[in-house]
Amino acid sequence: MPPRIPDLPHSLPPEEVAGQLRVRPGDGLDPAEAARRRAACGPNQLRGRKPRSLAAILLHQFRSVVVYLLAAATVLALAMGDHLEAAAILAVLALNGAIGFFTEWHAARSMEALRHLAETCTRVRRGGLAGMIAARDLVPGDVVLLEAGDMVTADLRLIRAAGLQSDESVLTGESLPVDKDPAPVAAEALLADRTCMAWKGTAVTRGSAEGIVTGTGMGTEIGRISRLVTEAGTEATPLEVRLDQLGRKLIWLMLALAAVTVAAGLLRGHPLGDIVQTGVALAVAAVPEGLPVVATLCLARGMWRMARRNAVVNHLSSVETLGATTLILTDKTGTLTENRMTVVRYLVDGGEIGIPPIGSLPSGRGGLLELAIRIGALCNGAAQGGETPGRAAGDPMELALLEIASRAGLFPGPERLAAEHAFDPARLMMARVHAVPEGGYFYAVKGAPEAVIAAASHLRGPGGLRPLDIAARTEWLERNHAMAASGLRGLALAMKTGDRPDAPPYDGLVLVALVALADPLRKDVPAAVAACRRAGIRVAMVTGDHGATALSIAREAGICGENGIVIGGRELAALVQGQPGGAAAGRIAAADVFARVSPEAKLALVSFFREAGHVVAMTGDGVNDAPALGKADIGIAMGRRGTQVAREAADVVLRDDSFATIVSAVREGRVIFDNIRKFVIYLMSCNISEVLIVGLAVGAGLPAPLLPLQILFLNLVTDVFPAFALGLGRGAPGVLARPPRPPCEPLMRPQDWRRVAVLSGSITLATLVAFALALLWLGLLPEQAVSVAFLTLALAQLWNVFNAGGIGRPTFAAPDARNPFIWGAILLCLSLLAAAFLVPGASALLRLPDPGLAGLYLASGLSSLPLIAGAAYSGTAGPAEPDGR
Repeated sequence: MPPRIPDLPHSLPPEEVAGQLRVRPGDGLDPAEAARRRAACGPNQLRGRKPRSLAAILLHQFRSVVVYLLAAATVLALAMGDHLEAAAILAVLALNGAIGFFTEWHAARSMEALRHLAETCTRVRRGGLAGMIAARDLVPGDVVLLEAGDMVTADLRLIRAAGLQSDESVLTGESLPVDKDPAPVAAEALLADRTCMAWKGTAVTRGSAEGIVTGTGMGTEIGRISRLVTEAGTEATPLEVRLDQLGRKLIWLMLALAAVTVAAGLLRGHPLGDIVQTGVALAVAAVPEGLPVVATLCLARGMWRMARRNAVVNHLSSVETLGATTLILTDKTGTLTENRMTVVRYLVDGGEIGIPPIGSLPSGRGGLLELAIRIGALCNGAAQGGETPGRAAGDPMELALLEIASRAGLFPGPERLAAEHAFDPARLMMARVHAVPEGGYFYAVKGAPEAVIAAASHLRGPGGLRPLDIAARTEWLERNHAMAASGLRGLALAMKTGDRPDAPPYDGLVLVALVALADPLRKDVPAAVAACRRAGIRVAMVTGDHGATALSIAREAGICGENGIVIGGRELAALVQGQPGGAAAGRIAAADVFARVSPEAKLALVSFFREAGHVVAMTGDGVNDAPALGKADIGIAMGRRGTQVAREAADVVLRDDSFATIVSAVREGRVIFDNIRKFVIYLMSCNISEVLIVGLAVGAGLPAPLLPLQILFLNLVTDVFPAFALGLGRGAPGVLARPPRPPCEPLMRPQDWRRVAVLSGSITLATLVAFALALLWLGLLPEQAVSVAFLTLALAQLWNVFNAGGIGRPTFAAPDARNPFIWGAILLCLSLLAAAFLVPGASALLRLPDPGLAGLYLASGLSSLPLIAGAAYSGTAGPAEPDGR
């Protein structure tokens, strides 16, 4: 039976942890005991999110109220023996499902291509011998040996550490490596403060260590976060909600109109068979068969356009959700910043020396800059990675110091390493001793500013050496505090010379400079944040880093001004435990930066803002971001640096890791929604006119002017192609200059329904007048009058495409009149209408006899009535809507 794993190993001495796990650190587990524990505990693997099966992707295409309506119409047609109508509707459903299936399947394949499938191995001590094993075979109690550059493959309680630092940014959001020490910490310490632990998924940047495995697989901190991703679940997108709301309204509309028409027909004495056929015609007419197909095609095209702009979208409906975003909660490290340290300035005696990001370095201050750069290059563990700084492996701050030395032409230098004193966590300093060509030894020292300033006895200035007295120490400490308050990381650089390499390294030091480092902001971020502000989208930072550092980056990015509000992780405890009230909730709602945030707090923040009415987009790349990515309305992960857990939880993956790509995606989402609204207005005005034509004619005692198959033909020809052309609109340049639409705003607003009423009424009037004149004035046979009504309706619906744009614009001045796809759709539909009359088989199937030249003139003339009505309504209904609307 495997031993019980300690609940709080970070709060226990290493010896007690080893005792509870029944292991002797000097020998490690016996191989046989390790095999027994492996059988009992299972493999050291995370239960990744199971890839969506082909069946699941296919079924997802049919989960819509509109699709259910079409299915109901199919059943009704089959019940009435109208097999042709049923087959046509089924063809529509199959086409819609195929388009959505293949688009989402392609996205799933793109996501699979982003996975890293490399096998990871770990060095362990078993049976007194050290060796490499597969990471999946680690068990609780194993003794793991770590060196610089290793990935930590299980949660470890450190039992020995020599200058150990680890990069925990994927887990905690902390941008700098964390110093590790085997000493226990308080039981209530936050994850980022448990310095005696090494976590699965993190990387060792410096030093060496031994640790006992205390968690494997789903029992690790990463496993716990992965479980949060599953528990977070997924939410229906705003577009899915709106389309379902529209579908429910259509159900009631269809039932009400059908009931009224059937009742009127029975009162008029029509035969029951004719009334039932009329009911089928109404059912077919009320359901916009083209809506799911056009919506799917419109979203698929947006998905492809985003893919060309390096945004891989997992689900079709997520494309539109981006356009509805009102709040972006963005991670800092690796999302807003470059996730690398760079030197920004040196603080020397009497002033500061700024370092430009590119180009030549400044000079002056009596050679102090050159001396400081030389110290940073010589006292540097990353130099072991090779002579090319860009390829060196090690601490990010040391890599930044090497980069500056390389730019200054001071690395590599002529000095020869004679002695090394590794970073001492107690002294907070490290030293390297080099033999210099002219003789003697040069001691290069760097470390925490407080420690180096306390150890130094003299100060190097432009005029030479002078004592570092109490006043000077105080001044330098204040400079360090000011540097830290501005969000910069600081190191102190000191030196001394000697005749031998084995002298005490930290005695009699000469302070030379403080070096300020920062994780630089991505160059395109300020413009992207400004674009979000112009678009009415609020941006807030959510990070595991320190508040001062996060606030500095937020100011530089334009997220907030000098008075930005920062909320720390402990202040969010009430949010995690339950909804805060009063002032606390108001402060959270107004905050610009959330610092030292745990995965649970990120999840709670997303829920808090969603419940406040926001459409929330969450960006991130680390394991700690994954639960919130899954809970947000739109989760956006980074493709290059993003962890597998984060990518699987997200709705969108940015292949270029650029925050600016989000702005392009938001614009695409807004254009898509505008286009969807346009073609829904178009489809609804066409379909309601069909219902009114049939219902009013039957209610007035006239024969039905349209047959079910004719209505279905119109819905699949004059509906689909013009509607799809509307969905291909590129949008106006000012689409990002307006605020996002209210989250509660329906797809069809009151003004849109009024527009539909005007347009459908004008189409109905034109068609019924043409039908009546064909019967009573031209004296055509009823079958020929039906052809006139059919042609009038078809042409009126084609011209109606120019009425679907924004209110307040003349019809042909609307942007849609300049859409080449619309003109192509009109030409295609005219060709299909001609074929319906001229091809013998088609005209017989649709029961469309030749209406004669007079009937054609009548239909052509009256079909322009809706175009005139739409133009008149656009000119009188109010001011034009914003561009792109």
